[in-house]
Parts: sequence; C-alpha cells; structure tokens
Amino acid sequence: MDAQAWDARYGGAEPLWGVEPNRFVAAEMSAATPGRALDVACGEGRNAIWLASRGWQAVGVDFSKQGLERAAQLARRAGVADRVDFQVVDVVHETLPAGSFDAVIVAYLQLPQTPRRAALRNAAAAVAPGGTLLVVGHDSTNLADGVGGPQDIEVLFTPQDVVADLAGLTEFVVQKAQKVRRPVPDADRDAIDALVRLRRETRDGESRK
Repeated sequence: MDAQAWDARYGGAEPLWGVEPNRFVAAEMSAATPGRALDVACGEGRNAIWLASRGWQAVGVDFSKQGLERAAQLARRAGVADRVDFQVVDVVHETLPAGSFDAVIVAYLQLPQTPRRAALRNAAAAVAPGGTLLVVGHDSTNLADGVGGPQDIEVLFTPQDVVADLAGLTEFVVQKAQKVRRPVPDADRDAIDALVRLRRETRDGESRK
C-alpha cells in the first residue's frame, strides 16, 4: 500500500489500531530507562505516545500525513505533545531523523524482503551505542496458523528473516528472536507474531539497560 492508501485508512472517525501501545512493545520497553526513542512507520503514533508518557523524548516517522495528523491529535489529548515529534518520512527511501536513539521501534512494518531489509538497516543505523532495536510484526506462519494480518506471504516474515536482514552488523547482539502469540478478540485462535530484540554494543561491550 502507498501513502495515499494509508491516508484513506487513517481517515476514519476512530484510531485504526486503538490508542494503547502494542502489547509486545509495552512488555519489552516497560523497564527501560527513558531516553530518546524513534518509532519507525509509527502510523497513528500509539507506541511513540506511550513512550512519551513514560518519560521518553520520542520521534515518530511515517509516510502517511493523515496518520501523523491523528498521532499529533492523540499526543495532545494524552498531554505529551511536548515530548513527541511526528515527521513525514518514507522509511525505506528517505533518511531517518538525525541523531542516535536509545530505542528504535519497528512495529508491523510489513514489506517485501528488499524494502524491508532497507528499512531495518536504516533503523539499525539510528540506534545509539548501548541502545535497543525492537522489531515486531506478523509472522509468516500467521497466514496458515494464526488469524488476521496481511494475507500476502511476501510481506510476512520470521524472526530469522529479521536477523538475516541485519547480517553483517556485528555491533548488534540478538537478545530475543522468537515467535509470540497475540490473543485476538472474538477469534478462535491467536495471531502469531515475530519478535526480535537486539542491542547495539558500546565500545567497552556494555549496553544500556
């Protein structure tokens, strides 16, 4: 889907995905020390807004202007507009915001392998030494064994695919690479997601907690 298609999806009366953060983003980041965070392909900004509410200085980027307008509205409503900045960026083809970030979140960016790899490597480059890169998305097995999500196998991925996309970035250490189950209301089975968490080592080998 292109930016115009996403603008149309985000043009409804209510947030498309709700206002609560993704459960896995919340679980992985709830104990992290606040710093600077980047939410890549943030949509309506729910994860960036949640991070800002926990003391982070957050930046959310997406190519949908409509999604970012909704995100700014929700940030004002949540009282964190001064802690989150939303910018129109094509995360595959354009440069991400300048500076390095203590946490970079890539949640449900479902792309074919080549643009996905480009986006993930761009995201990795934005992680500060000692920082975290967290990737969550619809797993390839969700198509047959889960529920919801894209029905195109080309835009689904496994944890191993994410690790392979980042191959050669030797400063990154994989902390988690696993399939996770996500309950879906009124569904008879769970959705299956891929979750990968990496840390970028500092020069002395330590990492930010």
